[in-house]
Amino acid sequence: MNKPLGWVLASMITIVLLPKLGWADDMLDSSQTSAAADVGLQELLHWADVHNPDLAVINYEIEAAEGRIIPAGALPDPVLRVELMDFAGPAAPNGFSVLPNRVGGTRYTVMQSFPLWGKRDMRTEIATAGVSEAKSRRIALLAEIHSKIKTAYAQFYQPFQLKRLNEEILALLQDIEAITRTRYSNGLVPQQDVIRAQVEKTTLRSEIITLEAEQKQAKARLNAMAGRPQHAPVTEPQTLRRIASTKFDVAALQEKAQRNNPLLRTQDAQITAAEASRRLVEKNRYPDVTLGLAPTQRGGGIDGWEAMVEVNIPIRFDTRRAQESEASAMLGAAKVRQQSIANNVMGELQETIVAYEAARDQEHLVTNTLLPQAELTFRSALAGYENSKVDFATLLDAQRAIRLARQDKIRAQVVQEIRLSEIERIIGEEL
Repeated sequence: MNKPLGWVLASMITIVLLPKLGWADDMLDSSQTSAAADVGLQELLHWADVHNPDLAVINYEIEAAEGRIIPAGALPDPVLRVELMDFAGPAAPNGFSVLPNRVGGTRYTVMQSFPLWGKRDMRTEIATAGVSEAKSRRIALLAEIHSKIKTAYAQFYQPFQLKRLNEEILALLQDIEAITRTRYSNGLVPQQDVIRAQVEKTTLRSEIITLEAEQKQAKARLNAMAGRPQHAPVTEPQTLRRIASTKFDVAALQEKAQRNNPLLRTQDAQITAAEASRRLVEKNRYPDVTLGLAPTQRGGGIDGWEAMVEVNIPIRFDTRRAQESEASAMLGAAKVRQQSIANNVMGELQETIVAYEAARDQEHLVTNTLLPQAELTFRSALAGYENSKVDFATLLDAQRAIRLARQDKIRAQVVQEIRLSEIERIIGEEL
C-alpha cells in the first residue's frame, strides 16, 4: 500500500515541477523560441500577403491611382474644327455639296490649349499624392491583417496549451484515483474521495472538449484571415515570441509611430494633395491660352493660312473665392484630422504598452512567486494525505491552485503576444 502511494507521490511532484523541468517556453533560448514561433505563423503571414482578397482589391486601387499620374499632367487633347463655306445656296459654286473641294471654301482649324502657371505640375502632384495615399492604405491594411493573424495565432496557442495542461493533470488524477481506491478498499479513506477524484476527472474532460472546439474555431479564424481554405492545416504553436528587453523604450516607440504609422502616412498624403489642390485653385485666377492654326482650302489646294490665340477670362470672382475657400477648408480639415489621428495613435500606443507590461509582470509573479508557493502547498498536502493528516478535498484544492496558476501564466503569455502584435501595428514595424 505504501509502495503505490510513494510512486504516485514521485509522479505527482514531477508533474508539479513541470514548469521548472519540462515546459518548452522556459527551456528554449531566444533563438530557439524565435524559430519555433515562426513555424506556421510566418507561412500564414506570407500567404495573406499574396492571397488576401482585401489586399488584392487595394492593389488594383494602387494600379488605378498610378494610371492617373500621366493623364493628370498631360496636355488636353487638341481640337479639330472643319468649316464648310458656301456649301449651299446661290453662292455655292457647285450647288449643294459637302465635299471640301466642291464648296466655296473649307477652313481646317487645329487648336491646342495650354494650361499655364504650373497647373499641370500641380495636377501631377495631386495624382502622385493619391498613389502615396493608396500605398499607405495598403500598408495600414497589411499591418491590420498581420496583427489580426498574430492575435488569432496567440488565441490558437491558448486552448492548445490549456488542453495539454489539462491532459497532464488528468493523467495525475487517474493515478490519484487509483490510490484513493486502494486506500478506500483498505478502509483508510471514505468513498467520497474516490467520487471526488472521478468528478474532477470528468470536469477536466469537459474542459478539454471545450478547448478542442476553441482550437477549431481559432484555426478557422486564422485560415479566413489569411484567405486560405477553411480546412487547410495549421501548425499547432508550441511557443510564443519573447521580447528580450524587460522594459520598452516608450520614447523610441512613439518616435517610430510618428514616423511609420500607416494611418499617419495616409493622412500625410491627403495633406499633400489638399495643399496642391489649394494652389491649383489659386492658379485658376490666371488665364490659360489656346493656340490655333487654320489653313483654308479652295478647290483642290490651300490658298491661305490663319493663326489664332484664345485666352479665357477668369472674371467669376465669386466662384473663384468659393473654390478657394473650399480648398482652404479641406486643407485645414486634413491637418486637424492628422493631429487627431496622432493623438489617438499615441494614446493607443501608451495603453497597449501598459497592458503588455502588466501581463508581463503578471507572468513573472506567477512564475516566480505563485507557482512555487502552490507547489509547496501541494507537496505539503500530498505528504499530509499520505499520513492521513489532510483530507482529500485539501489535496484537490492544492492541485487546483497549481492548475489555475499555470493557466494564468499561459493566459498572460497570450495577452503579451496580442499586445505585442498591436504595438507592431501601431509603430508600423516588427519588434
